[in-house]
Amino acid sequence: MKIAIVTGGSNGIGKATELGRRGVSVILTYNSYKDRAEAVVKEIEKNNGVRAVALKLDLTQISTFEGFVLEVKQSLKEIWDKTNFDYLVNNGGVGGPAMFNEMSEEYFDKILNTNFKGPAFLTQQLIQFMNDAGAIVNTTSSSKNQAFPGYSIYGSLKAAFSTWTRYIAKELAPRKIRVNAVSPGPTHSNFGDGVFDKQPEFIKPLAEQSVFGRIGQPEDLAKVIVNVLSDDFGWVTAQDIEVSGGHLL
Repeated sequence: MKIAIVTGGSNGIGKATELGRRGVSVILTYNSYKDRAEAVVKEIEKNNGVRAVALKLDLTQISTFEGFVLEVKQSLKEIWDKTNFDYLVNNGGVGGPAMFNEMSEEYFDKILNTNFKGPAFLTQQLIQFMNDAGAIVNTTSSSKNQAFPGYSIYGSLKAAFSTWTRYIAKELAPRKIRVNAVSPGPTHSNFGDGVFDKQPEFIKPLAEQSVFGRIGQPEDLAKVIVNVLSDDFGWVTAQDIEVSGGHLL
């Protein structure tokens, strides 16, 4: 039985990861929506023999990571009688535009801590008890290669996360741990506080920028994440795979 830790796993791309359907048990994290996380746990456990648990995690509060790690270890022992896990999906993050000349330090720190600093220091702690020959997938963004107004900080920090992926892949290679990233394009999730549900008029122009005439769905990303984690991608590491449906191709 393989076990995965998925941050931001209670909704959106994290919720849609099909690990449970592939026979992988899951420790998922949530920050604000415990009820959603518990519903995802029940959904995952519909798969025969698969177990799941939801733990609270705020990626901006690095001082709480030690306590979170203890909860993870306790869950591994009590639920699976194990001391190690196999996969890590660094999916938790925040978004939302801010024009550079209006950007606040608070906004910068929130994007930095949630999308880069937090995942980096959390990974540092978790890999101490990840099994050798495991796999990590980081969720970056196609915005790192674009220049849409309002996303200068978000896109830049996603680019940093992508570059970090390559460095960590090299450092963890002696343990045969693969580290890759996926870069979503426009995706109809609750990202950006559910912007597409609140302002559906944004969908059509973005869909027209894709060669397939639509924006992505969480499942589009989830299927790629699951496969990149699997042994089918055992000879792939240090890559950032764009999963955007040919957005702006």
